[in-house]
Amino acid sequence: MRSRIHNKMCLSRALLTGWVLLLVQVLCLEAVPISMDKTKVHVPEKKEPEEPPAASVDTGLHYDRYLREVIDFLEKDQHFREKLHNTDMEDIKQGKLAKELDFVSHHVRTKLDELKRQEVNRLRTLIKAKQDLEGGNDIAVDHQALLKQFEYLNHNNPHTFEVDDLDRLIKSATNDLENFDKDRHEEFKQYEMTKDHDRREHLKTLDDDERKKEEEHYDELRKKHADHPKVNHPGSQNQLKEVWEEADGLDPEDFDPKTFFNLHDSNGDGYFDEQELEALFTKELEKIYDPTNEEDDMVEMEEERLRMREHVMNEVDSNNDRLVSLDEFLVATKKKEFLEPDSWETLEQNQAYTDEEMREFEDHLVQQEQDLSEKSSDLQKQRDDLEKQQEQLNAQKIELQQAVEHMERLKSQKIEPPPEVHVEGNAIPEVHAVDNQLHHEPEAQQPGHHFEPQDPLNTLQEHHEQQQQHHQNLAQQGLPQARHDLPPGHQEAAQGLHNVP
Repeated sequence: MRSRIHNKMCLSRALLTGWVLLLVQVLCLEAVPISMDKTKVHVPEKKEPEEPPAASVDTGLHYDRYLREVIDFLEKDQHFREKLHNTDMEDIKQGKLAKELDFVSHHVRTKLDELKRQEVNRLRTLIKAKQDLEGGNDIAVDHQALLKQFEYLNHNNPHTFEVDDLDRLIKSATNDLENFDKDRHEEFKQYEMTKDHDRREHLKTLDDDERKKEEEHYDELRKKHADHPKVNHPGSQNQLKEVWEEADGLDPEDFDPKTFFNLHDSNGDGYFDEQELEALFTKELEKIYDPTNEEDDMVEMEEERLRMREHVMNEVDSNNDRLVSLDEFLVATKKKEFLEPDSWETLEQNQAYTDEEMREFEDHLVQQEQDLSEKSSDLQKQRDDLEKQQEQLNAQKIELQQAVEHMERLKSQKIEPPPEVHVEGNAIPEVHAVDNQLHHEPEAQQPGHHFEPQDPLNTLQEHHEQQQQHHQNLAQQGLPQARHDLPPGHQEAAQGLHNVP
């Protein structure tokens, strides 16, 4: 059974060629039957269920569903089907078929418009989800700019499906399918270099004895993996005869290429697609790989399968449509390469990367580690700065709380600053003592006592009365009573008392 990795990465038949082949099938089914003798009784044969169209197979592209739905609806238009039948592959790739979209029925155009709107909404949802994962919830998303990366539709018009949309879809699908194998090879190369790098790094963590044991174990696994039966050249007579005998249960002496082709054309469309070809190599791959063996890597098995399929396609697919027709297959069986093939070199004999590529890969890893270290250092510095700022904020918060508590205590004690006193429009901030006596500030208010500030006019009045009493005492004692005998500053105060009404 094919592994999960293969199911995700393998390709179906070419998109546009699938349209042509489907149309051929339909035309064959609708062909005029040969006249029969109606006098004979015929028992109607049960029809086998029709195979799904080629385009319904998952292409592995991220827009596969949109692609298949567009194809399904275009095939329902009779005019478009007729143009498709009369257009060759090169014209399709150059966009000539896309211009026929203007002539399809209104119902089909309306459905295509709806499909495009759904696809644009799907892409916008994906963009928003990616933005959320990257922590950019508060950042405005420019969907129009981000949609430009999806070249298989016209993002400037998200509402209707136009000729440009079909042209973009055809070219994008063709190009993506052609580059799909290349991308898979690159992913496998990265996988192999990472695996080798991790093994080397692991050896560095071991002491001499453990390192020696680990290296011996690794060499033993490599030898066990290389010890397998001979692998036949993919697509050769020997390889196909082995399938004929072991999978089909037929005598290898009775091998017939045309019968073999019909037996393994699983959907009966007259072509080997890439999946049907890869199925032919299962017996060869089982000679090399066993999922229960420690020495066998199933990722490498899928890469080997891809190499075999690519080799056969390059040898047999003469028109480069990524399909092998019966005629192409029969022509290939007459070539010398089919009858007397060279030996097939497996992956262990062909390293996926060069020494130079491995050095560049490790240099790239070192650079990545340095970049991550710098980012980590910057993040740590930012964290320290934030902690300092938090400490300052906490200190300011404590000071503010203390100030608030102090104000609350003052408020609870009802302590207010003394009011200013105005006499004839002039402020008198304080009253000085007379008769050379020191001025005493009022004592602190005792709990339960209310402090009443005295009126300065009453104070002067009392002082004047005291002065008069003092003069009377001096007169009785025969002492001077002149006003100028008063201490400096008291004469003016005494004079002012006479002017007070």
